[in-house]
Amino acid sequence: MSAHKYELMFIADPSLDERALEKMAQQYLEIVTKEGGSIDKTDFWGRRKLAYEIDGNTEGNYAVINYTCEPAVSDELDRVLNLSESIIRTKILRKDAK
Repeated sequence: MSAHKYELMFIADPSLDERALEKMAQQYLEIVTKEGGSIDKTDFWGRRKLAYEIDGNTEGNYAVINYTCEPAVSDELDRVLNLSESIIRTKILRKDAK
């Protein structure tokens, strides 16, 4: 197995401030780094209006993170993010797919 590049976008609870959002993202990204993966870029967009209401929210805190790891590690990150009550939506794209 070889590592792949991924892009994660998640939308978090709009009530989180920037510091709480970054701390939460760091905790989740430890899943990647503990398994030998790397975080290549993090970009916090802040609070934005959602295109449509999700779970009663009209706004969310957006974050885009590029990382490199094994596919199983990315699957585990996705699983854990989907269990979080603070995360409204996630999307993970593989960036080096042919």
